[in-house]
Amino acid sequence: MKSSFKKLISSDIPVLVDFFAEWCGPCKMLAPILKDVKEELGDTVKIVKIDVDKNQSIASKYNVRGVPTMLLFKNGKQVWRQSGVLQKNDIIEIIQSQN
Repeated sequence: MKSSFKKLISSDIPVLVDFFAEWCGPCKMLAPILKDVKEELGDTVKIVKIDVDKNQSIASKYNVRGVPTMLLFKNGKQVWRQSGVLQKNDIIEIIQSQN
């Protein structure tokens, strides 16, 4: 998983990683928002969901302490990070600022 994750975030288009957990209420609120973001932005962004309970090594590598936590990567570098639920337009604005 680690090497494929590294490959995944090394994209030249922004990659939004959503660290979530099945038991997390706010994570369930964020899921449809991210779906809308993907529908609006299409191929200009990749959105990846990482279950922290199943991928603890990746979560600890990026110091994810609470869920949901979103990290935005561009060319393998973390360019933005936010914990909690954001509105669709806020997320879109952040992603578009990376292009």
